[in-house]
Amino acid sequence: MTQRGRCSRLLVPVRRFCLRAALGWATCLISLAGSAQAAEAETASPPQSGPDPVAYRRVVDRGIAYLVERGQAPDGSFSGETGLGITALAVTALLQNGKTVSDPAVRSGLAWIEKHVQPDGGIYFPGTYYKNYETSIAMMCLHRADAERYRQVIENAERFVKGIQWDESEDQTAADYTYGGAGYGRHRRPDLSNTAFLIEALRSIGRGSDDPAIQKALIFVSRCQNLETEHNTTPFAAKNPDGGFYYTPAAGGQSMAGETPAGGLRSYASMTYAGLKSMIYAGLTADDPRVRAAKEWIAKNYDLDSNPGMDQQGLYYYYHTFAKTMDVLGEPTFVDAAGRSHDWRAELFEALRKRQRPDGSWTNVADRWMEGDPNLVTAYSLMALSYCRP
Repeated sequence: MTQRGRCSRLLVPVRRFCLRAALGWATCLISLAGSAQAAEAETASPPQSGPDPVAYRRVVDRGIAYLVERGQAPDGSFSGETGLGITALAVTALLQNGKTVSDPAVRSGLAWIEKHVQPDGGIYFPGTYYKNYETSIAMMCLHRADAERYRQVIENAERFVKGIQWDESEDQTAADYTYGGAGYGRHRRPDLSNTAFLIEALRSIGRGSDDPAIQKALIFVSRCQNLETEHNTTPFAAKNPDGGFYYTPAAGGQSMAGETPAGGLRSYASMTYAGLKSMIYAGLTADDPRVRAAKEWIAKNYDLDSNPGMDQQGLYYYYHTFAKTMDVLGEPTFVDAAGRSHDWRAELFEALRKRQRPDGSWTNVADRWMEGDPNLVTAYSLMALSYCRP
């Protein structure tokens, strides 16, 4: 064998060794790069949910400016001629969006509310038919403003709203369709809207789901649902068993969305969200059939261009109730019946952003339930937006 042949045979193992080493280093480098990417992915922030922060702040600031600069009267009230409710809602909206008790608009609004604390403990406008509604909203407002300062006022108000709840004190039993509800009007017939405000007011001041008044209210709320269970044996549920909610089973029953051809009471979104929120506040969990049925109705009727079942009527009441309910559910997204995932904060923000008027206010052309009043509707909108914060 020639010298060149012997050298070639000796070089083959060397080449193989070098090739294996090179492949080993390459694999190592790829592995290290993959590990670095994985580590970076693990430490990266989760995807942003909710609206764009800059756009959000602009919309909220314009709404606040409208209430403070154009909506509030010199005496501190907001649409005070209509009663106490709009002022309490407007002050709450300001507090939920960053204003404090030292802010002049908040301070004067609170002073106006304080003037309407009544000897019976209620907080309402003299002569009003809306004593539960006004007192419940005022309780939430005062507690958020300064719970310690208003402690005695709030305790008196709590006794008042519990005292006018339909229960044994009104010669009602659990078998009566009025039992556990709260209402307004000359006859104070109970309804789901008032009852939802009562439950929320009690929870907002720290009462637990086991509070007797809340558990009594749950009996009424369950009877407002189109779902036959041992908790609801009213004649209405079987005629429209879709899991949604209507206004009241009392005094013959009523739905603001009307009746079905079979005589059932139509479900609609604002009451369905109010009912679901109330049930969760009352301690029901996700596996309860009432909660499941309500969520299924919402999944089938998810919409932010209308108040499903009512079109544009009560749209902004719906928006603020939608926001509170979604917040209570505690998930950043909601999956509808078609399997679509919704970033509800971003979608609700967009629905409100495109409806904001040039002066910063909101109003509803479907002027039912006072939604032609820009103070009320702007308060609802700002309250809803407070749950959309990026």
